[in-house]
Amino acid sequence: MSWLDARPAVGVDFSWLSTFEYDGERIALLDRQRGIRKPRQLDAALAIRTTYTAPGQTPPYADAIGADGLQRYKYRGDNPQHSENVALRRAYLDRLPLIWFVGIGESLYEPIYPVWVVGDDPANLEFTLALDAAQRIFDPVSDLDRDTRRYMERLTKQRLHQRVFRSQVLQAYEARCSVCNLGHRELLDAAHIIGDGQPLGQPVVPNGLAMCKIHHAAFDNRILGIRPDDLTLHIRQDILDEIDGPMLRHGLQDMHDRKLMKLPRLRSARPDTTRLEQRYTEFLLA
Repeated sequence: MSWLDARPAVGVDFSWLSTFEYDGERIALLDRQRGIRKPRQLDAALAIRTTYTAPGQTPPYADAIGADGLQRYKYRGDNPQHSENVALRRAYLDRLPLIWFVGIGESLYEPIYPVWVVGDDPANLEFTLALDAAQRIFDPVSDLDRDTRRYMERLTKQRLHQRVFRSQVLQAYEARCSVCNLGHRELLDAAHIIGDGQPLGQPVVPNGLAMCKIHHAAFDNRILGIRPDDLTLHIRQDILDEIDGPMLRHGLQDMHDRKLMKLPRLRSARPDTTRLEQRYTEFLLA
């Protein structure tokens, strides 16, 4: 996991993950064919994988957040005694940390770590995952009060959904700000068109825009709007009338009536028109 901390940019592929070495021996961290990775040198699973699903497509496995706010991970097939399920169950029984590789593009993965298996449910063919150390202290089969469930779900979204959402959006926009074309990843965010928790607010690429931090803040604070019909930018009138320094002039005022400078190559990944219409209506009302 320390080796992964030094990974290049956002998203890693199988070739790079195959270069990991331990004690002079090369050990691939990801398996091309299997979702659960157990190297021959180990008794328990080392990593799990979720394949990339393109915008608008249905994922092959229905991994989801449970009623307790904890993430579920589906078994390999319908046999609890499949060797991959047994390997992941061993990690559960031995309380071992795992790496979760989540697909963000074709053959590209965002590693989430450490994660732990904290529950095993053969009846529903799924494991329960803790994505944060704080989640490990709760029993997933016990009844949790509403505030605790909301806390658990918030941790899950922060550790998994929002990180994967950012990686997927930046990948789709080739790490460029959609407004000004700035290309420094460390200065880029994945902006929601419709906020998390609202109808249509899912963390999916058509609900996202790659934006530098200044334009993301302007978008969230109703300073900058996007016209859904032609994708031109609309800067609020009081900001256009204001006199200040070069950031205001060139970073915001000069953007007025310009088109978005960067869009995904894949049409299904581009901003959803329905979401843009709703967001632009909110901008005009503000």
